[in-house]
Amino acid sequence: MRRPTISDLAKEADVSIATVNRILAGTASVKGTTVQRVQAAAERIGFYGAGAIEDRLRKTVPKYRLGFLLQQSSRELYQLFGKKIVEACRARRDEVIDPLVDFVDLLTPENIAGRLKALGANCDAVAVVAADHPVIAQAIRELHEKGKPVIAYITDQSARERAAYVGADNWKMGRTAAWLISNMSHGPGRIAVFIGNHRYQCQDVSDASFRSYMREHAPHLTIEDSRPTHEEPNEAYRMVKELLATTDDLTGILIVGGGISGVLRALREVPQERRRSIRLVCRDIGPETRKGLSEGMITAALCHPLEQTSAALVETMIETITQGASGATIQRTITFEIVTPENI
Repeated sequence: MRRPTISDLAKEADVSIATVNRILAGTASVKGTTVQRVQAAAERIGFYGAGAIEDRLRKTVPKYRLGFLLQQSSRELYQLFGKKIVEACRARRDEVIDPLVDFVDLLTPENIAGRLKALGANCDAVAVVAADHPVIAQAIRELHEKGKPVIAYITDQSARERAAYVGADNWKMGRTAAWLISNMSHGPGRIAVFIGNHRYQCQDVSDASFRSYMREHAPHLTIEDSRPTHEEPNEAYRMVKELLATTDDLTGILIVGGGISGVLRALREVPQERRRSIRLVCRDIGPETRKGLSEGMITAALCHPLEQTSAALVETMIETITQGASGATIQRTITFEIVTPENI
């Protein structure tokens, strides 16, 4: 096949040959939206100068540096979050985005607040996953005063100066988990609830709505007090192992924080017949969760769709930058997915 020409590209993009020449030469002003249309057409037809057009596009569109403060670099789930966020930044056509993804391993409020302020100093806006704490709220307030919007991601913050929240409806998530466990349990039994930390709003709301549903629809099931794993798999393993050794009526486990690998490790150490009598529901899906689903050990994972959530997060961050301080917090609620062993 012959190589596409400038004439072919102009026809595909519905612009004049002169416009294509101006874009390739880079010597005259062309609207950014026009450059985007020509660049997309060049990719479609395999035009030889697509790289030059992309370079011109990058010189004509707005440029932003966005910071993302995630947790625990050792957890594959957060590594996956980071990867999808970078992909969402690269996929933007109307802006050039330089993503800066950072991970916090020491989860003290003081450390998170310090890292958040350091990230905000070098970025136009920052997204953060963190427990809700006054020290972190103060950091959000300080960045707000400097014109640096902070977006709560996955779990909300109570700081009124936060610019936006992007995540799931955690009230619905908790009640959905309760519906799944109660409808798949037969007779009375005991339900254990594991959270990462009492200060994570997403976990606390899910915990409360889970109990709300159970009080209303499944009073025959006994809900244990919530146990914090502190997002540590070894701590989750220890608590589940102890629970299995001291109770014989455990019928369900809800884990709304980190530590699913520890829960699965403890369950693998008991006879298969005992495992099958326990309904396990968790949040989000990484490699360990996927393995547990494939083995039939996890009943369901209630997950953020990573591509959609990441795209909404990046779009919301740009919106907070371009619109400035409006005084109203933007809410972007993402519909969560229910993943089971049969649709993984």
